[in-house]
Amino acid sequence: MKISSKGEYSLRALITLGENAGKVMTVAEISALTKLPSPYLEKILIQLKQLGYITSKRGFGGGYRLSQNPKNICIGEVIRKIEGPLAPMGCVSVTSYEPCSLESSCSLKPLWGLVRDTVAHVLENITLEDLVKNKVTEKEDLLNGLWNNQRK
Repeated sequence: MKISSKGEYSLRALITLGENAGKVMTVAEISALTKLPSPYLEKILIQLKQLGYITSKRGFGGGYRLSQNPKNICIGEVIRKIEGPLAPMGCVSVTSYEPCSLESSCSLKPLWGLVRDTVAHVLENITLEDLVKNKVTEKEDLLNGLWNNQRK
């Protein structure tokens, strides 16, 4: 899994809208706060709207705002919808499995599965509200349970 600029910019736009919850913001306002280029940002906002994360209002006083509470927006879901599967290899993807001719004897598959599980566990347990309120560092213990379960 690699996060492209599109994935990063999508999260930055959502964070900005979350920090200004309820307020309708123009592309120019979001661009100024995120330092993202307006033309590219506008394309991202359209996709976020199509995915149901934001709504738009046309005309005077128009712009974008979140369509739901930031605590209900799971970062893992956003990344999957913007970037695709979280798995580093298709043979361990839960959502987009791709068979491999070496799969039955591959010594790397357990490693890629562990990477997928770790990334998914973290991203599924972080919400937009956590990012908006800068609470990600408070969730550093997310891996403790995962690592303890993997070692058993």
